[in-house]
Amino acid sequence: MESKKERVVVLGASQKPERYSNKAIKMLLQHGHEVVSVHPTLDTVAGLTVIHALSDIQGTIDTLTLYVAADISSAAADAIINLHPKRVIFNPDTDNPTLEEQLRQAGIKYEHACTLVLLSTGQF
Repeated sequence: MESKKERVVVLGASQKPERYSNKAIKMLLQHGHEVVSVHPTLDTVAGLTVIHALSDIQGTIDTLTLYVAADISSAAADAIINLHPKRVIFNPDTDNPTLEEQLRQAGIKYEHACTLVLLSTGQF
């Protein structure tokens, strides 16, 4: 059965191949998902043009996957809420209880998971 292809925002994109965000971008692309990479200063990652701010993203977002520390995701909380993704994935070491509460209040689903594991096991 073919899984649904999603539009996925990766917050905390990295050009460094050893970084989990970089691995996730590549794996998302391999699985046929549309990837929107976000980083304030990078121009490209894995051949994709990088968006510098969440507020610059237009259209529907199925999943926002976080690869940033709580201080960064807290600073981006309003932009995340305004983006209104269908779900947010808190990858390991991205826990942010304050943002979780803001998402809950905005009616945005979230989960604690590893995007790489979800993709590898067909659960994405």
